[in-house]
Amino acid sequence: MKIDKNIIKELTDYLNEFNLTEIEYTDKDTKIKVSKSNPVSSNQTVSVAASTPVPNAAKSSVIGTEIKSPIIGTAYLAAEPGAKKFAEVGKKIKKGETVMIVEAMKTMNHIPSTADGIIKEICVEDGQPVEYGQTIIIVE
Repeated sequence: MKIDKNIIKELTDYLNEFNLTEIEYTDKDTKIKVSKSNPVSSNQTVSVAASTPVPNAAKSSVIGTEIKSPIIGTAYLAAEPGAKKFAEVGKKIKKGETVMIVEAMKTMNHIPSTADGIIKEICVEDGQPVEYGQTIIIVE
């Protein structure tokens, strides 16, 4: 079977253009799946996960209120790719205002701020998995 490299190139361009992590193309008996992966190898990922408490310990010394994820899922900083972010460092927010969305089981959950203040730090990246109780934003 000969694979058309132009299709793969086009799919890769779509990944970058629309900030996707995976795209699949099917045509008759041909199925092509292109996905992005972190440049970190699986061995390094384990060591990064093992070293996670160190940054959290450093963040606990930061003066401010931690806003934590109430659920496990994937964090999104905007309602859709390319849209204005809910939260940005230096932005003043009020209690109850949406700071990000956490997708869990195909449901988009708006995460509200638990305090008034100015955003000092955003602790997660767009599309990053988050755990229950993980600090997602620090408000001063």
